[in-house]
Order: sequence, then C-alpha cells, then structure tokens
Amino acid sequence: MGAPLLSPNISIMSSSANFEPPQASLGNTPQPALPQGLPWYKYLNGHHWFVLIMATLAWVFDCLDQQLFILARPAAMKALLPEGWDQKEFGGYATSIFVLGWAVGGLIFGAIGDRIGRARTLTITVLIYSLCTGLSAFAQDFTQFAIYRFITGLGVGGVFGLAVALVADTLPEQARSKALGTLQAMSAVGNITAGLSSIWIGSLAASGKIVAADSWKYLFWLGALPAFLCVFIAWRMKEPEKWVKARAEGKITGVKFGSYGSLFGHATWKRHALGGMLLCIAGVIGVWGIGFFAPELVGGVMEQSLRKSGLSAAEIASEKSKWMGYNSIVQNTGAFFGMMAFTWIAQHTGRKKAFVFGSLAAMGATIFYFLCFNGKEDIWMSGVMGFFQLALFAGFAIYLPELFPIRLRSTGVSFCYNVGRFIAATGPFTLGYLQKALSEKATAVVANAGDAAIAAAKLDAFREACCWLSGIYLIGLLALPFLPETNGRPLPED
Repeated sequence: MGAPLLSPNISIMSSSANFEPPQASLGNTPQPALPQGLPWYKYLNGHHWFVLIMATLAWVFDCLDQQLFILARPAAMKALLPEGWDQKEFGGYATSIFVLGWAVGGLIFGAIGDRIGRARTLTITVLIYSLCTGLSAFAQDFTQFAIYRFITGLGVGGVFGLAVALVADTLPEQARSKALGTLQAMSAVGNITAGLSSIWIGSLAASGKIVAADSWKYLFWLGALPAFLCVFIAWRMKEPEKWVKARAEGKITGVKFGSYGSLFGHATWKRHALGGMLLCIAGVIGVWGIGFFAPELVGGVMEQSLRKSGLSAAEIASEKSKWMGYNSIVQNTGAFFGMMAFTWIAQHTGRKKAFVFGSLAAMGATIFYFLCFNGKEDIWMSGVMGFFQLALFAGFAIYLPELFPIRLRSTGVSFCYNVGRFIAATGPFTLGYLQKALSEKATAVVANAGDAAIAAAKLDAFREACCWLSGIYLIGLLALPFLPETNGRPLPED
C-alpha cells in the first residue's frame, strides 16, 4: 500500500460497465493502459488506495466496537444486574437491543448515504458508535446500558453498507470483488485487537492496577478512540465521481436516490432486496445469535476448571478475561482466513455455489464447537468455527453491491445486511429463552447435587440451545434460487 495519498481536490476515478484500466498516474498526461490479468491491487491508483484504506478502517473500528461489547458483556451483566438475575439471559437481551439499533441505523443511514453521499454519512456513523461505546462504560444499571447500546447500534448499522458502496463505486472493475473481500476480512483485525485488549485489561486486573470488577468499563473506553478517525474521513474523503454524476443527472430527470419506494417498486430490485435479506439473516443470527456467545461457553468451562484449582474469585475473573481474549483471537484469526478463502471460492466457482458450501459448513462447524469444546486445549476449535461462520460475511461484501444500481446501492446493501437484523435480533432472545428453559429442566434433576453439578447442568443446557439454533443456516439456502449469479458481470444499472 505504498502509493502516495492524493490531495482532496482531485476527483475520484471510478469504475463503470465499460471499464478502462486506471492510469499509471493522475496527471494530465494520459498513461498507457495496464494489461489484463494483473493482481487486483495493481489496478489501484493513489486515491483508490486512500478510499479503500479509510473505508476499511471505518469497518475495522466498527468491528472492534462489536467485539469489545461481546467480551465485556459477561462482566457488565454481572456488575449491572441485581443478585439472582440470569446473566446469560439478560446478556442475550442486551445483544438483541444492540442488534435492533443496528437494524434501525442500517435502514436510516443506508438511504441517507445514497441521497447526500457515502463519505459524509460514513463520518456521522463512526462518530455515533465511537462516542456511545465510551458512554456505555458509565451505565449505572441495565436500562442505561441498553439505551447506550441501542444508540451505538445506530452508528454501527450504517457503516457496512456505506463502506461497501463507497468502495464498489470507486474502485476499478478488475479490483472490486477482491478488494471488498479483503475489506471484510480485515474486520478480523478489529476483532483480534479487541481480544488483545481483553488480555491486556485482564493482566492489569490480575496485577491489581485496576479493579477486576471494573474491567468491562475499560474495554468500552478503548472503543471510543476511533472517533478520531472521523477527522481524517471528513478532511480527505470525496464522493465517487460515478455517484456525483449520477446524482446530478437524477436531480434533472427526477430519478429518486435512496428511496425505499423505488427499491420495492421495481420487481427486480425488490426480489434482490428480499432474497439478500434472507441470505444475511442466516449469517447474522448464526454469528450474533450463536457464534459470538462463545465467550460464555469459554468462560463457563474455564470457571469450572479454575474453581477446582482453589483460586480466589478475583483470580478466576482475571483468568476468565484472559482466556476469553485468547478465544477471540483464535476465533477471528480463523475468520480472517475463512473470509479470504470465501473470496477466492466466490471468484472461481461463482457467488451462489460459494454460499451453498459456506452455509452448510458453518452449520456443521458451529454444532461441532458447542458439543466438543471442553477446555483450553480445545481452543483451536474456536478458529474452525470462526473460519466457517465469518466466511459468509465476505460473500455479503462482494455479492450485495452487485444486486443494486448506484442510486439504490447503499440503500439496498444496508437493507439486506442490517434491516434483516430486525428478525435476526430475535436470535439472542431465542437463545436466551431456550437456554433458560433447558437449564431449568436440567437443574431440576440435579437440584440436590450441589453448586458444581448445577453449574455443569446449566452449561450443558447452553450447549444444547446453541446446537438447536444452528439450523438457522439452512434458511439462507432458500433465498439462492431467487437471486442471480453475478460473477464476472458489471455492476447493475437502471
């Protein structure tokens, strides 16, 4: 990525259906066209790199925020809930509220991005999720925490569709799909950074430098730092020339941008929107309703083991924080390679075939993990689950912008990826309810066997609930017959 960044007054080169490879420089003198068949990154000029890097950073920090919430959730629930309240159940409720805000934010900011510009709207969404993540640390009870998480979700929900549309409309045709797959794969960097942060905070708690019970607050404060990225986005980023021209023409002809009426008033775009939404629902519930509850399983397994070692409550809390951090790193390292693999498969076999294989593999890997993880020696299983679960999300980044025209691209992508979360938000609720029902049934059997037996029964009920919910991946397969194969085709236009 050594190409120099360009000054803000230089317009962005963009792709079109009749693509011409980029010039070797952006001066006034035309340069020879680059030959076909080069690695995708060879087709990028300095401004292409700038747009890709800034969009990727916005998404990386977005994912950092998401993962910090996941890692901080168990300790936050313990600190904020009254004695006797089910922490896993309310952790599910907090997650659903966050995902619900995500859905609302996607619905609002996706349309705004098509109307006023992707870059400007991206700045607003990053600022919202950064500031409200920091405010989450100041919550005094569950209600305040839930409010902050909902507002954070509004900002988080807008980023993906805006970043993907910005890159899709700016980069050359030869580079688009692999660049988008790489953008999504880099989300794992944000997640891994969150895991490293958890380990670091756990070490500080173990050494007595911070209060162990307040460790979750420090994680949220760290999540507020990406607000500084907004300055650089607002200062340097320009809208894609392709969008600027289309928007100007639309004002003359009266064509609507960012209109849900236009999205659902056109038979093709409506079919693409509903089919893409179903595809995303399966992946989102799989990750947010099941996969990202791995810290609860790891924490529960580790607590059982640490109790047998005779450690104090503070030592157990510190060790749990460390191992949940290790789990996050392994899970998201697997996710990075899974998303890169999906990008390659989608490019060589087609988008739809890649989704069929990916959905079935994600279901199998999830069931395997929750049935078989029994201790720190099994931490590699987190990498396997992360590989297959998160691989699907590279497909969303590549495939969704190929389903909609430029005037509806941010709207359509955001609708599919985020608005489906209104339904996906039921995943954590369902998991929490199912886990509670199975837990009550299991603990009734061992009610007189002691605390250790009751804790083990609850953990087994949690495993069973996650396995049952893994069948959600099959829903995504139902949408594929109604969606087009877009591999090798230019972005659609009206």
